[in-house]
Amino acid sequence: MIQRIQTVYLFLAFVCSGVLPFVFPLWKDAEGKDFYFMLDLPYAAIFGLCTTLSLVSIFSFKKRQNQFVMNRLNIILNFILLGLFVYRLLSLSGETTVSEKGIGMFLPIVSIVLLVLANKAIKKDEDLVKSVDRLR
Repeated sequence: MIQRIQTVYLFLAFVCSGVLPFVFPLWKDAEGKDFYFMLDLPYAAIFGLCTTLSLVSIFSFKKRQNQFVMNRLNIILNFILLGLFVYRLLSLSGETTVSEKGIGMFLPIVSIVLLVLANKAIKKDEDLVKSVDRLR
């Protein structure tokens, strides 16, 4: 499990969606207060689902097809989260509530890249297993 590169990618995606949102704020409002994901229910729910999917995917290493599907679902959830961030930023007029964007808004992008790399490694493993089965 640990010796596979996709496990490392999935663990880093887990850190991006489960640990780093507690550290980095999504943005700062007009008063200068940090806005974390926990203050809004949709953000907290999607970050929680992404974290759970990454963790479940790490421990389902024996079922590569399920792991691949869970990673794709996780990618879709991260795109939804990114869409919510973009909608929130573009729907506000001027500097009413969002004053400064935080690095937390880029965490779904990093997570998407890591999940795509993990899916590539899973596909490579699956192709290797199929080629070995063909030789028998």
